[in-house]
Amino acid sequence: MNRGKVIGLTGLMIAVGSGALAEKKSENKPNIIYILADDLGYGDISCYGQKHYSTPNIDRMAAEGMMFTQHYAGSALSAPSRCALMTGMHTGHARIRANFSATDSRVGLKTSDITIPELLKTAGYHTGMFGKWGLGELGTEGTPTRKGFDEFFGYVNQKHAHFYYFPCLQHNEDQVLIPENVQHRSVYTHDLIHSKAKEYITEQANAGKPFFAYLAYTLPHSELDVPEDDLSKFRGKFPETPYHESLSKGYRAQSEPKAAFAAMVSRLDRHVGEILSMLKELGIEDNTIVVFTSDNGPHDAGGADPLFFNGNAGMRGIKRDLYEGGISEPMIVKWSGTIKAGAKSDHLSAFWDVMPTLCEIADIETPRHCDGTSFLPTLKGMKQSNDRTLYWELGEKSLFKQAVRMGNYKAVRYGLKNKVQIYDISKDRKEQNDIATSNPELVAKALELFSSMRHEDLNFPMKDNAKTGRNTKSIDPDDQ
Repeated sequence: MNRGKVIGLTGLMIAVGSGALAEKKSENKPNIIYILADDLGYGDISCYGQKHYSTPNIDRMAAEGMMFTQHYAGSALSAPSRCALMTGMHTGHARIRANFSATDSRVGLKTSDITIPELLKTAGYHTGMFGKWGLGELGTEGTPTRKGFDEFFGYVNQKHAHFYYFPCLQHNEDQVLIPENVQHRSVYTHDLIHSKAKEYITEQANAGKPFFAYLAYTLPHSELDVPEDDLSKFRGKFPETPYHESLSKGYRAQSEPKAAFAAMVSRLDRHVGEILSMLKELGIEDNTIVVFTSDNGPHDAGGADPLFFNGNAGMRGIKRDLYEGGISEPMIVKWSGTIKAGAKSDHLSAFWDVMPTLCEIADIETPRHCDGTSFLPTLKGMKQSNDRTLYWELGEKSLFKQAVRMGNYKAVRYGLKNKVQIYDISKDRKEQNDIATSNPELVAKALELFSSMRHEDLNFPMKDNAKTGRNTKSIDPDDQ
C-alpha cells in the first residue's frame, strides 16, 4: 500500500488550495460545519438528560438552535454509520455495512461511491475534514482526499483513533510523525486535530468562499484517556471501579474511568463552544450551519459505564445494538436567522438524510441512489411527515441483526431464524413491550422489508454466523 511520504509535525500548516472552478455559483451559500462525536450516547449530553456532569456549550447550541428527538445514526458501529452519512445510503445499500467484512478485511469506499464533499465541491464549496475517517486506508480509492476533501488531517485508520497519544496522524496523503508521543505522552491528538480544524475554519472564512468542515472528533471513544486539566475536575466525584490494562484490546489502565469519561465529554463540549465562538469572532455566524451529533450509541469499553451515566437515556441497548439505545442520537442544528432559537423537533430522520438536506441547501441535485429525504423544511419550521421507512442491518459476530422503522412502529430481529419483535415507539421508546403476537400484519410487513430493503453484498451477506472462519476472541471488539 502506498502510504505517501512521511513528514514531521513541526511546521505543519494547513494548505488552502484554490481548487477548480465550481459548476455552480457559490455566492451567499452558507458554510456548513458538521461535528460528529464518537460513541456519545443520546443521554450523554445534559440537554438530553445527563445529570452527572454538564455540557454547557452544547446546551447553549441547543438553546440557540433546534434539538431533534428522533434522529438515528447510520448504524450501531463506527464505519458503517459514517459510510451511511457520507454516501446517503442506509446499510442495506451502502458499500460498508460493518467494520469488517465476512472475510475479516476492511472494506473502503470506491471511486464510484458519491460522497457529500464531492457533491458540495460542484456547488463551489471548499471541503475539509479533521478527525477519524475509517472509510478507506491511506493510498486507496477511499482515502479522504480522493473522496472529495480538499484538506484532511487526522486518522484514516479507525483502530489508531482509539489512542489519544498516537505517534502519527495523516495530513492529506502523508504521514505526520509526532515524535513527542513515541517515548512519552506529550501531544493529545484530539487537541491537535481540533487546533487544525480551527485553523481551517479561520482560513476559509478569510478566503470568502463557502466551506464544508467535517469535524469527526474521537471523543469520548475508548481508550478512556484525557489530560489532567479536565480529569482533575472530576476526580473523586464518582464511585470508581479501576480498569486494568488489557493486552488484547491494547487499552492502558485507567484508575478512574468514570472521571475520565466525564472529562472527555467535558473537553468535547468546551471545544464545540470554541468553534461556536469563532464563528462570531470571524463574522460568519449568521451564514454558517452547525450540526452536532454522534455516530452510534454509548460504549462500554475500556472501563466506560453507560449504565451509570444513563448514556442511552433509559432506552434499550448500547453500541452494536439495533434497539433504540444503539442507534438513537442527539442532533442539534444551529443556523442563526433561519432556525428558530429553542426549537425542538420529533421529525424522524437518519444519517442518510444529511446528503439530500445539504444538497438542497447548496442548490444542487441529490443523486438518485440516495436513500434519504431532506429535512430542510423542518429546519425552516415546516412540518414533515413521519410516515416513512428507515432500515438498518448489522452482520457482525454470530447473529445477523435487522431493524426497520415503519412510522410509529419498529421491528427488530436478531438472527434470521429468530422471531421478529414489534414495538410502538410512539408509546414505548424503551422497547419493553413486544406487540408482535397481536400484530401479525406488522410482522409480515417487517419480513417483507427485511428482504426488499437490501441488496445482497458478498462482503456482508445476509447470513447468521457470517464470520465463521474468524476467531473473534483474538480481535479487539472495539474495532468492530
